[in-house]
Amino acid sequence: MEKDYGFVRNIESLKLIVTKLCDHGFASYAEKMVKDSANEFFPDEYICDVLIKGWCVDGKLEEARRLAGEMHRGGFEIGVVAYNAILDCVCKLCRKKDPFRLQSEAEKVLVDMDVAGVPRNVETFNVLITNLCKIRKTEDAMNLFHRMGEWGCYPDETTYLVLIKSLYQAARIGEGDEMVDQLKSAGFGEALDRKAYYEFIKILCGIERIDHAMSVFAKMKDDGCSPGIKTYDLLMGKMVAHGRVDKANDLFKEAESSGVPVEPKAYKMDSRFVKKPPVLKKEKKRETLPEKMARKRSRLKKIRLSFVKKPRRGMRRIY
Repeated sequence: MEKDYGFVRNIESLKLIVTKLCDHGFASYAEKMVKDSANEFFPDEYICDVLIKGWCVDGKLEEARRLAGEMHRGGFEIGVVAYNAILDCVCKLCRKKDPFRLQSEAEKVLVDMDVAGVPRNVETFNVLITNLCKIRKTEDAMNLFHRMGEWGCYPDETTYLVLIKSLYQAARIGEGDEMVDQLKSAGFGEALDRKAYYEFIKILCGIERIDHAMSVFAKMKDDGCSPGIKTYDLLMGKMVAHGRVDKANDLFKEAESSGVPVEPKAYKMDSRFVKKPPVLKKEKKRETLPEKMARKRSRLKKIRLSFVKKPRRGMRRIY
């Protein structure tokens, strides 16, 4: 790399290569590279934290803890980056194997951080809130959000976006709208881009709240975000599925006038929203006395005939 690409052989180049390897889950190669070049470039705390993060990205929690132990015995202090990576790995493994243990196992990592004197940061809370929202524990995530100030941390755009999507998914529409307003008032309005609005609309359409999805769509345009073809296609498909073809046609015309390259499609109407003709209940006609007597006579006649024995073969019926 130094010869062909002019890659300078120094500690900064080593950090870059190790970081890229760890980000893609090749922690074993990164660790081997660091150990092989330790005589030339002695690793610092940043490289150690990144190596632990690499093992966590690969889902190898035991390897991450083994490396953390080696670092501690070597005199290195494990930083908040490494602890956050371990915390995220623990939460993901619990989500995969036993979601009910997520909070208890995460609490153990937080206790280790407190014992080591490593303060929590906003990324620590983002890891916890994101994983709680993944297992639909929105209320616990909201409680954690309100307690961030106890550790001197304040939410960032990631915190708000994760909670907004989780609130919408839980059909807590009003709270989700309030969280959008809080995001804007906190100075993170730039995070509400086309992608973020599309994710909100997709969630609302998924829980069949298309009227609110249309209101979020209107906010999207008011905030200066021009909807793309995916947003229009999603909304038109949902409108047709709900039997609101006229609204779908209006959206198609709006997209064409805005220069969005939409194409007419044959959307399928959902059978749940098809208006069925009213079923007329037939009232039971009251039986008159002559009809009742005729029914009884017919029934008695059938009973009598069932008692008459059939004649044997070769014998004449005797009356």
